Amino acid sequence: MFGPGSLEPSLLFSLAARNNIPLPRDDAAFASPAALLARYRNFTSLDDFLHYYFIGMSVLRTADDFEALANAYFTRAHSEGLVHAELFFDPQAHTSRGVHYDTVVAGFSRALDRARSELGISCALIVCVLRHLPVEDGLRMYRAAIPDLELGSVVVGLGLSSTELGNPPSKYREIFNDAEARGFNRTAHAGEEADVTYMASALHDLHVTRVDHGIKLAEDAGVMAEFVARGIMVTMCPLSNVELRCVSRVADLPVRTYLEEGVKFSINSDDPAYFGGYVLDNYCAVQEAFGLRKVEWERIVRDGIEDSWCSTERKAKITRLLEDVMVRYRD
Repeated sequence: MFGPGSLEPSLLFSLAARNNIPLPRDDAAFASPAALLARYRNFTSLDDFLHYYFIGMSVLRTADDFEALANAYFTRAHSEGLVHAELFFDPQAHTSRGVHYDTVVAGFSRALDRARSELGISCALIVCVLRHLPVEDGLRMYRAAIPDLELGSVVVGLGLSSTELGNPPSKYREIFNDAEARGFNRTAHAGEEADVTYMASALHDLHVTRVDHGIKLAEDAGVMAEFVARGIMVTMCPLSNVELRCVSRVADLPVRTYLEEGVKFSINSDDPAYFGGYVLDNYCAVQEAFGLRKVEWERIVRDGIEDSWCSTERKAKITRLLEDVMVRYRD
């Protein structure tokens, strides 16, 4: 997750002061950046995390704020070797408090331009519908985003995020069917806290080509086989799965099952400021838990490249980087 999900406590406090945004006085977590970071290490559920996530985003008001947020993320990610990023953002969380959609996109766009020119990172945004808000509100946001989705230079796809339980993908069929008719890329969070039926619904009702956070395929061999047969990518975020109590430890994730059954998946970070895990942290956690062979890592990374939404030329360049690494570290 991008946007507030990469808002480190130190920057949160700085932007709150700059924009005169009061932070909750009745919550000891907001006594200092250190106290807030400590609270982030003790989430009890997805909804517990979202409570702090939405408080955090309240400090973002101007295009400069969104640019500063994104610049901080790209600087950190670049230091860990990131070369391509497709990042979620949630306009409804900002428009609902008076920040215009164009303000959000303008700030992020400037940061994306800098990441490309100065850091060599190819990057794009995925605009998400928020499940905890009325479907009609999501439809209005989607309509506002259509011109950017049609242009495809900054916003390259449509996603579905926020509270999963009680908000099955089928509720958003109208929005996603329109996106499909227009030829937009589509993905959805499904099968993180909710069961495998949510992953099946994302496939059958929304016709997505990727599913985010989907760790429940092992619950239904038929659904898993369909994912394999149709080549549906799952973007797995190991450390956030642990922090949100979806699993007790990284070793409980279906990494080995997905490899053995042929499920395509990638390893990603999710709200790294909250869950303490940027991309490299997630890679290391998976390796510590499963002891993957180099050929298995090559497959995971190659699938992530092939199912990304960047240009064919960019995919080829990143694939060459992967191949160079595999030669250097051949068994």
